[in-house]
Amino acid sequence: MFVGHYSAALAAKAIDPKAPLWAYIGAAQLIDIGWSSLVMAGVEKVSFDPALPGSPLVLEHMPWTHSLPAAVAWSITGLLLARFLIRVPWSAAIMVGLVVFSHWGLDWLVHRPDLEIWPGGQKIGLALWNFPGAEKTLEMGLIALAGCAWLWKRGKHGRTAWPAMLFLGFLVALQMVGEFSEPAGDSFAFARLGLTVYLAVTAVAWLADLGTNREAA
Repeated sequence: MFVGHYSAALAAKAIDPKAPLWAYIGAAQLIDIGWSSLVMAGVEKVSFDPALPGSPLVLEHMPWTHSLPAAVAWSITGLLLARFLIRVPWSAAIMVGLVVFSHWGLDWLVHRPDLEIWPGGQKIGLALWNFPGAEKTLEMGLIALAGCAWLWKRGKHGRTAWPAMLFLGFLVALQMVGEFSEPAGDSFAFARLGLTVYLAVTAVAWLADLGTNREAA
């Protein structure tokens, strides 16, 4: 799961637009932003097996980001940051927290059993990665559904579609690039690239927010 995680952000923006798009987009990958940082620091571990179907990732050790208690903690952190740092209403802050937690739920669908119920405990995952066609259909289907909901909500409020369409096109292009790219070198290089991409997508969402704000002015 890559851009599919952003479907939760788009759905949240359609449900409660009081938080900026960039906050929802950052929330969707907050757990992986933490994961990339901890992999670079040597705290969490990832390796690669090109023989694996769907994804070559072997996620060996990630209790501080992808265990269930850690996901809850990251979600609460996202909620509090949204409420007290960017000062969105409580309803939108709660939505940000739910978007953070959606990352773990979507990972549960696609990951092989590498998500710990508690640190050091049983690992779970439905392993849709082992069925690449089904996994990609799910991923792009979620983006399509959430994107349509976002576009519908914008239309309902008299907003044009172009900022949303450009952002959705960017996500689809990003997915296509990811499909044809090999993992970047060692685990440190891979995590660094991932962190760069997550922050870049958040920055593009900020630009989309600027377009929306100019439209509303």
